[in-house]
Amino acid sequence: MSPGLPRVTTVERRHRLGRRHRLAPSARATTVARAADAVVALHATDAATVFLSARARLAAGGPDTVERALYEDVSLVRLLSMRRTLFAVSTELAPYVDASSARGIAAKERRTLLKHLGEDGQGLDADWLARAEAAALDALDSRGPCTGSQLSAAVPALRKKITIGRGKKYETETGVATRVIRLLAADGRIRRDRPRGSWTSSQYRWVHTEPWPAVPAAEARAEIARRWLQAYGPATETDLKWWTGWTLTDVHKALVAVGPDQVRLDDGGTALVSPGDTGPEPAPEPWAALLPGLDPSGMGWADRGFHLDPAHRPALFDHAGNIGPTVWWNGEIVGGWAQRTDGEIVWRLLGAPGRAAEEAIAAEAARLALWVGEARITPRFRTPLERELVA
Repeated sequence: MSPGLPRVTTVERRHRLGRRHRLAPSARATTVARAADAVVALHATDAATVFLSARARLAAGGPDTVERALYEDVSLVRLLSMRRTLFAVSTELAPYVDASSARGIAAKERRTLLKHLGEDGQGLDADWLARAEAAALDALDSRGPCTGSQLSAAVPALRKKITIGRGKKYETETGVATRVIRLLAADGRIRRDRPRGSWTSSQYRWVHTEPWPAVPAAEARAEIARRWLQAYGPATETDLKWWTGWTLTDVHKALVAVGPDQVRLDDGGTALVSPGDTGPEPAPEPWAALLPGLDPSGMGWADRGFHLDPAHRPALFDHAGNIGPTVWWNGEIVGGWAQRTDGEIVWRLLGAPGRAAEEAIAAEAARLALWVGEARITPRFRTPLERELVA
């Protein structure tokens, strides 16, 4: 124990989560960008997650509100960034996310693709790639938003196929279109626009855009660390390394730049908070939430012990460590939920949080069903409890 340090109890950590993650009704955000900023970034690997995570944190608005933020106001954008994962972030924060994480990913993606092109033996090199990228951008300028298949139809270079691992057990032939498009997106030269179909679809169209303003990488990492500590503190250096995917050296330098304070926790350990953020956290009103798979509140820490009973983990996570749809009561995960094929929202509690919790969860499930309407949601990463609920 460190008796001289300020103490943040488990209950206070849950108070912080409800208030700072905008999940308590009185704390809900007025815009989608503010909802995203509250947790730094919304997971976007699964198209529905962005919408459902925003919904849980918004005071008002339906799916069209989130669509407007993504495709009309463009106050929210998707970036391949932390942990090589797709996130949706506010355009205010995007340059920092780009410089802290996406730039390094883009450079690695380019090196990998050029290596594969060189090994294929067709004479495809950096000049060929530059011409293919320019042709794709020209096609978007002339045709407007296009899906990947529409871009391939318009740009002959994107219909090229290359062989990866020639002569080896894992030899495979693959098209270059997806890789070139991924590279253009990682470089910030194209962004995802409206998908084909509803808001749950991942068949995105692409539009030409300008790269983000340059920010020094160290400055960007410090800004991300500062915002992350405000949203997720108390937390540890290990938590931040896991969440960002940065090297331990970069994590350490970012934290030194922020200058966090240290606090002690109920389990006897210590953790970090933003400078001066050591005071007591008042309790918000009682709150329930139904959060989607991969929601930031469930994925924000490597150690989730303060809000998740380890005994519940096998039911709520897949084999790769992705969290599924969860039911929350006052800052603690108490169950999971799913949507059946007829649209019904069903849930199961993994414990006995009490009658008040059950009534609040039922009301929140009704609110979710009304918001989703005719849409049908199947999480990209299926978990044991979610599968059981829809069976």
